[in-house]
Amino acid sequence: MRDYEAATAFLGEWGPFQLQVFFLLSLFAINHAFLGLQVVFVGDIPPHRCLVPVHANLSAAWRNVSIPLEVDSHSGALVPSKCSRYKLHALQSFSVKDLVPGVDVNLSNVQREGCLDGWEYDNSTYTSTIATEWDLVCDDSWKVPLTSSVFFCGVLLGSFITGQLSDRFGRKVVLFVSTGVQLTFAFIQVFSPSWAVFCALHFAVGGGHVSKYMAAFVLGTEILTPPLRTGFSTLGMNLSFVLGYMLLPLVAFFIRDWRMLQLGLALPGLLYVPLWWCIPESPRWLLSQGRVKEAEAILRRAAQKNKVKDPEVIFNPAQSTLQSKKEAHNICDLLRYRNIRWMSVILCLAWIAVNIGYLALSLNTSNLHGNGYLNCFLSAVVEVPAYIFSWIIFRWWSRRLPMFTTLFLGGVVLLFIQLTPANLNGLAIALEMMGKFALTIAYAIVYAYTVELYPTVLRNTALGVCSMVGRLGAITAPYFIYLRSYSASLPYIVMGSVLLVTGLLCLLLPESHGMPLPDTIAQMHPFPGCCQKRRYIPTETTGDEKTAESKFSQVVPQIKEQD
Repeated sequence: MRDYEAATAFLGEWGPFQLQVFFLLSLFAINHAFLGLQVVFVGDIPPHRCLVPVHANLSAAWRNVSIPLEVDSHSGALVPSKCSRYKLHALQSFSVKDLVPGVDVNLSNVQREGCLDGWEYDNSTYTSTIATEWDLVCDDSWKVPLTSSVFFCGVLLGSFITGQLSDRFGRKVVLFVSTGVQLTFAFIQVFSPSWAVFCALHFAVGGGHVSKYMAAFVLGTEILTPPLRTGFSTLGMNLSFVLGYMLLPLVAFFIRDWRMLQLGLALPGLLYVPLWWCIPESPRWLLSQGRVKEAEAILRRAAQKNKVKDPEVIFNPAQSTLQSKKEAHNICDLLRYRNIRWMSVILCLAWIAVNIGYLALSLNTSNLHGNGYLNCFLSAVVEVPAYIFSWIIFRWWSRRLPMFTTLFLGGVVLLFIQLTPANLNGLAIALEMMGKFALTIAYAIVYAYTVELYPTVLRNTALGVCSMVGRLGAITAPYFIYLRSYSASLPYIVMGSVLLVTGLLCLLLPESHGMPLPDTIAQMHPFPGCCQKRRYIPTETTGDEKTAESKFSQVVPQIKEQD
């Protein structure tokens, strides 16, 4: 079988065709940030206190003291209680003359009650959020992190289904169908009559959310040449995501009502519809399906766009398929072979750890001291140098050691945060941003690393499964923040420990730097575990796979000698 990249080398590396694919696919990540992180503002809980109704027959002076003071668990200061008030009928027994300057009124013996008449919210930051509209506070405060978890449950299901659909029906079809699903349910979500309906629609938005991103990521990786592939997987998609991340607090600052904000974040997605006629299907995937003529047609149009001459025969019809169509692959292949199985286990654990750390710190910006909009913007800005650094790593360095280093460093930083004195808030924020920096690099690496390790016939399925399992971490991430209600340091201790252990396990993964992108299972990199002494090759391989394996084995030693 002729090497795909050698067969398509006539297109060049930096032509207009490649650059068009690079930038158009990267645009999908902007809306990905909008609808993936909007819950930071849509679901934020502003300061609140029990509502004292007008019919309570209390003077203005007594209304001001009807809410008991409690010690804030974070600042240590006395603040009005958020979930209780003094019993109103008990306050009515006091005389208004008792409440005068210089006279202490002992209310310690007055019984308390819950917010029987609802809550009043501070509207200085938000006009409304889902928390203020449906009173998701106090006994119902668990519903706010559950809202995010429901979204990531949708992401989990989407990862499982669309990874296999993309390998079966194509990257481009899944990309635009999932984009349509996400936008449709995001629009309907604006008219949610209740929290339960909002969550059901949020689940559907999450399903389209991850499907769109994975399909765009794999499509760009398979179309682009190696130099552009590295830039696309580490810079293109990620910097576009950061751009959307930075625009999110700006849009939220000017739109304070959650329904209008949701609409404003979903509308730009309509601009993706015309891109159907500008983005091609993956020729590499078409070849894996035996659709040689379609793949060649795309490459010939690309040659015209790049103004280069295409060869008379690009692929030999008798040997051009990367995998026999009779040997259909599915999710079971990730467990069938020992080499793939152990590699998949380590990668899935890495995905879980990265999702826990990255999303917990991203969703926690509203809980940091200072302005929530500014904190969200800074959390996004810190990702810019992180993604640039990840591109440098992927361009010139290895994969395995940076994966270990970033996870380990992120874990150490998070463990140090809980040791920071309460009066050094600036240091705590700086450490949190350092952890976000390290985990952002890890997030960029784990996507590109996973794509490099799996072959074309399983690439999107494997990425979907890893992403699906990783969403277990995303589902639990909001509850790591919720642990703050028990102990301010508990989330950091748990997250830091998980990241440290996972970082060490990543040292067992194979190195893929400088290796050819595998097309068949036989070309996959060996898992260098303690029990695996030589390259593992499945016992059942086709003639084409054996030929490819022979060629792959000849290339790898040459690359190692150059390194």
